Amino acid sequence: MINKLSIFISRDNIPYKNLAVEQFLTMHTGVDECILYLWQNDHTVVVGRNQNCFKECRVSLLESEGGFLARRLSGGGAVYHDMGNLNFTFCVRKENYDLDKQLQVIIRAVQKLGIRAEQNGRNDIIAGDGKKFSGNAFYETGDFCYHHGTLLIHTDSQMMARYLSVSREKLQAKSIQSVQSRVVNLTELCPSVTVELMKDKMVEAFEEIYHLKAAFVSENRMDQSEIKENQKIFESWTWKYGRKSSFNQQMDKKYPWGDIHFEFMVKNGMIEDVNVYSDAMDQDFILRIAAELNGCRYNVSDMENQIVQCAGNNQTLLTMASDIGRLFTDNM
Repeated sequence: MINKLSIFISRDNIPYKNLAVEQFLTMHTGVDECILYLWQNDHTVVVGRNQNCFKECRVSLLESEGGFLARRLSGGGAVYHDMGNLNFTFCVRKENYDLDKQLQVIIRAVQKLGIRAEQNGRNDIIAGDGKKFSGNAFYETGDFCYHHGTLLIHTDSQMMARYLSVSREKLQAKSIQSVQSRVVNLTELCPSVTVELMKDKMVEAFEEIYHLKAAFVSENRMDQSEIKENQKIFESWTWKYGRKSSFNQQMDKKYPWGDIHFEFMVKNGMIEDVNVYSDAMDQDFILRIAAELNGCRYNVSDMENQIVQCAGNNQTLLTMASDIGRLFTDNM
């Protein structure tokens, strides 16, 4: 039975720190406690634990424009976070986990803004003309659980579509694919709503639904060494890109020096096999590209570096290497 409510509101907007704090709070939730964690990530795509990030997101474009790719512990689809989005997490022990009650906190908070909202299936909350403003995902380990999700307040929908669109890729992936849904920002339904106002309403609704007064948690009381260790994992290359997924990708383009076509087999974030086809005059260079990329990380900068090394000081080959580097950037 829950008889203690706690609230922590993060002032950080780096995803790896926020995910590390989420893990810490979850694993330190008291037996009779429910923790509401409110947090924001700036310019971030977060993929589900078992998703192929290259299938769900234009990774190189996101990172080249200063964005972050992150992978969470929970399942579900890819989401875009910016400072117009508010994330929430309910951390609770398994015996006290109550999804309907937790969703009612969200619905009550939105109702306080004069917006009619309702649960749609297991994962979404909708408002207006049946459009989603909150998607939810879940995690459980031993006796510890969390339920978290997004609240779209004034998220940049153009950026969302820009990074989550991967139409130029030809992937056959052995991983979960995101379901595209119609979404709505709460400001479209209530122009006066802000992120700070939504935080206040979430706190009010949390106390009302659970009929308890909540206490705010200070970050100084958390074990920062444990959080830093968690953060190292979330920001590591292996966690973000090297998950156990396999996929094939093809990419091709015409250039003044000839056509080129790549076929990659990628496993655990590494290029396991690659075929390169081209009608370019310098076939030795093409063959060297295939040899250099085999065993390379499936990462734009690593792949570009390998190809530039192949080119040496030959200006013609360096031009080809530059063109191929842009091809990778456009397709990854």
